[in-house]
Amino acid sequence: MIVAGFVLTVCLAATQKGDSKFNLTDNIEIPAKIEGRNEQIITHIGYTVSYNSDWKTPNWVAYQLTKEEVEGIIRRSGAFLPDPEVPYENSATTYDYTNSGWDRGHMAPAGDMKWSEQAMKESFYLSNICPQNKNLNSGIWSSLEVQVRELARKNGEIYVVCGPIMSKQPQTIGTSKVAVPDAFFKVLLQSDSSSWHAIAFMFANKSGRNPLATYAMSVENIQIITDIDFFPALPDSIEQKVESEVDFTKWNISLDK
Repeated sequence: MIVAGFVLTVCLAATQKGDSKFNLTDNIEIPAKIEGRNEQIITHIGYTVSYNSDWKTPNWVAYQLTKEEVEGIIRRSGAFLPDPEVPYENSATTYDYTNSGWDRGHMAPAGDMKWSEQAMKESFYLSNICPQNKNLNSGIWSSLEVQVRELARKNGEIYVVCGPIMSKQPQTIGTSKVAVPDAFFKVLLQSDSSSWHAIAFMFANKSGRNPLATYAMSVENIQIITDIDFFPALPDSIEQKVESEVDFTKWNISLDK
């Protein structure tokens, strides 16, 4: 299922934020409703999660990260706990992961939640967690998280959507039968003074590390693989460009590491 990818960087039509024809909402990062899949939308302080009680993991996690939030000083801390918004019988427990061979992998990382004690606490909710290969979690996945924070610091803000990619009959762990992803995706959206740009990545849930560019994939392909419509709040003409245009120069990301 994992295909050697290519980077899609999108230079969207020059559109001012204040243009009456294109007024962004506060929820531009939120994907469209997923047809035919279990989905409970939960809004926390630092992120929104589409929770799948069949998988006991998110379908996706989405959030806006700003420069001010990146500069937060709250230390990483917290205990992995069931999300209080998820019925107990529909939740994973931290014991499902114990001795499973899989990390408790954050989707919205604790490192992006340093601006609030509550946001930090909520980043450890199990609705934000997936079984993740240890090498991936501490390797290229973590490296991209660091680069996302740097992009937010330099550009003022960035929108992030990430989550698991599951097979039709995934392996499970624990008594709660938490589904183990085949892969993970991360889709980013940012703007400069006049344009919008997007980039997407997909990572197999296994050990190994290659240059970041080899994990990249077009928005069109990632949507086909995930059955998720990203950034539906964008006008159709801009969304079409997101799926077709490529421009590496619009992203200050180390693609060769």
